[in-house]
Amino acid sequence: MNYDLIVIGSGPGGYVAAIRASQLGLKTAIVEKESLGGVCLNWGCIPTKALIKSAEVFEYINHAAEYGIKVGSSEIDFEAMIKRSRGVADGMSKGVQFLMRKNKIDVVMGTGKLKSKGTVTVTNASGETQDITAKHIILATGGRSRELPNLKQDGNKVIGYRQAMVLPKKPESMIVVGSGAIGIEFAYVYNAIGTKVTVVEFLDNIVPLEDEEVSKQLSRILKKQGINIMTSSNVESVDSSGDICKVQVKTATGVETLEAEIVLSAVGISTNLEGLGLEENGVQTDRGKVVVDDFYKTNVEGVYAIGDIVKGQALAHVASAEGIICVEKIAGQSPHPLDYNNIPGCTYCSPEVASVGYTEKAAKAAGYEIKVGKFPFSASGKASAAGAKDGFVKLIFDAKYGEFLGAHMIGHNVTEMLAEVVTARKLEATGHEIIKSVHPHPTMSEAIMEAAADAYGEVIHL
Repeated sequence: MNYDLIVIGSGPGGYVAAIRASQLGLKTAIVEKESLGGVCLNWGCIPTKALIKSAEVFEYINHAAEYGIKVGSSEIDFEAMIKRSRGVADGMSKGVQFLMRKNKIDVVMGTGKLKSKGTVTVTNASGETQDITAKHIILATGGRSRELPNLKQDGNKVIGYRQAMVLPKKPESMIVVGSGAIGIEFAYVYNAIGTKVTVVEFLDNIVPLEDEEVSKQLSRILKKQGINIMTSSNVESVDSSGDICKVQVKTATGVETLEAEIVLSAVGISTNLEGLGLEENGVQTDRGKVVVDDFYKTNVEGVYAIGDIVKGQALAHVASAEGIICVEKIAGQSPHPLDYNNIPGCTYCSPEVASVGYTEKAAKAAGYEIKVGKFPFSASGKASAAGAKDGFVKLIFDAKYGEFLGAHMIGHNVTEMLAEVVTARKLEATGHEIIKSVHPHPTMSEAIMEAAADAYGEVIHL
């Protein structure tokens, strides 16, 4: 079983790399220990969005009267909601299976480990092993829910994102520790279906990677929805010995004891590097990440790494882009290195959050003199018609040359608007070019044009 390329891990980095390799004529195998599609398709991006959609539909029904529609009483069928989410994930995983067959990629089920140069040992569920060989090996093993010493997960009352997607019943109360995308999305879902939710964030703002104005606006909206938000707070300990978890939270004013049925740890991810044979084969790592060059080559000839286990944002679309660049370089093409400052980030709560590039604070820290434009959805005809006036679009430009430095959005469906900005920045569009690009009316995306116009004193609808 000799190949041109072996990929260990079939998440959005691994399976995309394998498909691109096959397109480029490389005989390819992919090694997967669990389910094709990895965490994203099976336990992350896709099933969480299915849960979010169920929560949104429930909210639509409960607010139907605001749209002139009378409906009867509604209630959550939590088991059916979870079942639908799992069905969506299963369907996507089967789709990856189809893509593997279509592209003539061999799938080897089991746990892969670097044995020696060009050789991977695969151990299946029965403990049987086999060696497969290739000139090139890509490591794409992804990550898992990170555990803190004072927040050990038991999989029952103190859980990670996996258990949060398959709970046997809807909890009456939940404490979410961490307010990044994972934490906020689960907080939104469970609050929407009737769980009493508290979010505990160590830093001063929720979604701390976002622009501060977006963070503060989202905090106000989530509080209005009924979510208790505690920033500048730290979980010191969790006592899960009783029926209810007792959580000691240190705040700026002292220590508080919170109680909840479930504590969800959403404090980031840990990389899956254990058991890969990295040390035995001399593959260099640094602080839990594999060290790679701009084209994902490690210090060991023929070994590459992509996705969550290397530098850069731990996002599915980043892993996919890295996989394509890596494989194209292996195949002798001349891809450009990935621009990590033009990576879109999305949080799928309601309203959604979407951003790319510099925040206002980061742009100033980088030495730019900036122009900032902002357009609220309260002034958008489409947003008003949709009953979704919360939020805004904020754009940041370099005052000297007009460089498009960043975009920050909060509002209905803004994650679907972000690709325009990413493309514009990729093509080095200026603020004036955005203003002069005719946007369709009425759409939410008009707010991008209006925000650009606001930055240059040309806004029409404010």
